[in-house]
Amino acid sequence: MGSREELYEELISKSKQTALLSSCASVLGWDEQTYLPPGGAEHRGNQMALLSGLAHQQATNPRIGELLSELEALDLGEETDPIAVNVRDLRRNYDQSTKLPQELVEEMSRVTTMSQQAWIEARKEKDFSKFLPWLEKVVELKREEAQALGFPEDGIPYDALLDQYEPSATSKDVNAVFAPLRDALVEMVAAIADSPIEPDVSIITRTYPVDAQREFGTDAAQQIGFDFRNGRLDVAAHPFCSGFGPGDCRLTTRYDDHHFNGAFFGTLHEAGHGIYEQGLDRGHYGTPMGNSTSLGIHESQSRMWENFVGRSRSFWNHFFEPAKVAFPEALGNVDADTFYVAINDVRPSFIRVEADEVTYNLHIMLRFELEQPLMAGDLQPADLPAVWNETFTRYFGITPADDSEGCMQDIHWSAGLIGYFPTYALGNMYAAQFYNAATAELGDLDEMFARGEFAPLKQWLNKNIHQHGQRFRANQLVKEVTGEKLSPLPLIEHLKRKFGAIYNL
Repeated sequence: MGSREELYEELISKSKQTALLSSCASVLGWDEQTYLPPGGAEHRGNQMALLSGLAHQQATNPRIGELLSELEALDLGEETDPIAVNVRDLRRNYDQSTKLPQELVEEMSRVTTMSQQAWIEARKEKDFSKFLPWLEKVVELKREEAQALGFPEDGIPYDALLDQYEPSATSKDVNAVFAPLRDALVEMVAAIADSPIEPDVSIITRTYPVDAQREFGTDAAQQIGFDFRNGRLDVAAHPFCSGFGPGDCRLTTRYDDHHFNGAFFGTLHEAGHGIYEQGLDRGHYGTPMGNSTSLGIHESQSRMWENFVGRSRSFWNHFFEPAKVAFPEALGNVDADTFYVAINDVRPSFIRVEADEVTYNLHIMLRFELEQPLMAGDLQPADLPAVWNETFTRYFGITPADDSEGCMQDIHWSAGLIGYFPTYALGNMYAAQFYNAATAELGDLDEMFARGEFAPLKQWLNKNIHQHGQRFRANQLVKEVTGEKLSPLPLIEHLKRKFGAIYNL
């Protein structure tokens, strides 16, 4: 048995090797979404399966188990010290990985690669039957995964998957914060529908040349703090952000020359994720201390920059004149107030990623409501379109015309990301609490944004959230940063204040 330092060094070296293998797979995953020709899907599936298998072998190396056991018998210092944090979370990762058979990991990787390509085609052709066989395979594999991972005695299979994205959270916890938020949102949507204020949304659907959108969005991402020397922006069917490691973070967005909001707010959203990735401690790369806390916390960063900053009146005090220069035909005769109201228009719509701040969380709750029975076997993939449409109508009062604006709109299920959706709404709640804490410490953020000063908020987030890595679980981090446990109230108050003013509620 070596000294604590020797054991720890060997453990960290193995952790970094696993991270490097996973980052190779991430590069291929990014390429699949951006540049891979359709004919390369099957070969890419084989490449991904090989890399996933190698990473799984590395992560389940029995030597890691031995090192962890030896280290756990020693004094590792305070539980928030980097060594203690890395040992705790590498134990969690090791236990999870060793529960999953290698064949399942490789098969999941192969199937989800093919499934995502099938989803792209089926969505384009609005034909669910072309996607269904692949979705059935994915769901079957995710059910196997949930059983292999295990879940609390009083829990449900879904909890095993949710725990991968939001460690320690259960469906019971999520339901407890979703219920009051859902009630408040339904009430707010009804009040807004009754308001005589009618934003001129035609402004948003005027002609916005793609090249000008790209330039304007890139400039905004740079101004809020995304570093393009260590990142880039490309086009994909579904916007996302991939952090491959120190110095390499990729953003994607999608453009529509007759829709301003999609690409611009999508770019700000992904830049928010990117700022988090770029704010992680490089010295801890490949270990839990160099990784984001949870997906909900990650989402809090993207939603904060997209909504709390990007859709604020003060942001447009700074950006509206440059927007008029970038889009003279679309915005030449528009004033800043009219534009601000238009980009904050609230109305039930079909597409989650284009939803407004108020209805967005209802889109998430709908998916959360369907994923649980899907994993329990009480809902079958073939029945998804009908159940989706029925639930959607209950939530929003409108019914999708086809499955591409219904149950096939998101890439998540084709990619095996079941249990991921709740983290979006949790992220909105975390964002509201963090934003209040930042305001309490930094003073009037609106004044700063109006002057084009975004660095104080970015630096505050770097210090209070990004640099901690996985030192805290999400619920502990919220308490640490804000002094309060997670609550839907700050988000409800933010929405009431903002949209009450816009709609005279």
